[in-house]
Amino acid sequence: MKRIKINAWKKGLVFKNDNLVSVLNEGTYWLWPSMVVFDCDMSKPLTAPVNLNILLKNEDFVSATLIVEVKNNEIALQYENGLFTAVLAAGRYIFWKGLINYNFTIVDLNQIEIDIGIDKSLLTKKEIAQFVRSFTVEPYEKAVMYADGKFSKIMEPGTYNFWKNNTSIVISRADLRTMQMEIAGQEILTKDKAALRVNFYAQYNIKDIVKALVNNKEYDKQLYVLLQLALREFIGSLTLDELLEKKESISTYVMDSMSEKTESLGVVLKGSGIRDIILPGDMKDIMNQVLVAEKKAQANTIMRREETASTRSLLNTAKLMEDNAMLFKLKEMEYVEKIAEKINTISLSGGSQIVDQLKQIFVPAK
Repeated sequence: MKRIKINAWKKGLVFKNDNLVSVLNEGTYWLWPSMVVFDCDMSKPLTAPVNLNILLKNEDFVSATLIVEVKNNEIALQYENGLFTAVLAAGRYIFWKGLINYNFTIVDLNQIEIDIGIDKSLLTKKEIAQFVRSFTVEPYEKAVMYADGKFSKIMEPGTYNFWKNNTSIVISRADLRTMQMEIAGQEILTKDKAALRVNFYAQYNIKDIVKALVNNKEYDKQLYVLLQLALREFIGSLTLDELLEKKESISTYVMDSMSEKTESLGVVLKGSGIRDIILPGDMKDIMNQVLVAEKKAQANTIMRREETASTRSLLNTAKLMEDNAMLFKLKEMEYVEKIAEKINTISLSGGSQIVDQLKQIFVPAK
């Protein structure tokens, strides 16, 4: 006989001819020499000394242990006394009952969605992170998710975690902020065949993300082409002079004509406007010549109007002087005064005849 002692929080597996015959708890035992004892620490998972199927034939062993089976394409999250400790890959695991309170969460990796019961903070731990793929949708974005090439769902702003598996996941994002599209250097013919270049802009928002990203391919390029066509349609219906007069109405026309078309793209126009209308060099010279001629004609008209008004005033003055001799004499005195202002000295000759001559000038005849 041989004496065997099993310490506290340990177990002893007694084998005879490679068969498990008993499970020993804490204490001292006398055994036959032919029996072999395998000492086990209850705080650690059991590494079976023989095939596990042999151990499971013993009822004492089955009642004293917890068997965890993890299938292919599964993992198990191991918790000890409520705290996460490890990730178990596919296989069978044996844990002793009585010392540590074990809990296990089995995860099916064939599913892409992560169970809401799993604490999100655990997903960043290195043991689990290798099985997780993450996507972030910014606060100013929305996104659509494709699983195996099929539209799955709309994703609001936030962080999304999925299990890694053979299912492909593609995230297509859209910026929900107001965006601006520039249409620069568009060469367009007016109704009277005048060639010009136009710089135009439009502001828009994505209204329906499914229409924009799922139902349409490259919605922004389609919007660009639609704006081009609307510009050509408007400008092509006007002569150059009409266009220059109505250029402010281009924005209104584009907004009205594009409303139904942009609806199918999932976007809505917020505003638009024309930046520049650029004429060719020769056309610019002609327009400048026309402008100069118009200004000269306006200047000539104003000068003629002033000359006519001046002549009419002189005629009215002449009629008044013709009817009033005193007014005529006052006008003569006014002119004599203006002449006298420019004379420094006056020399008199002829005696009293000079005074009589002055009287004739300033005293009206009776």
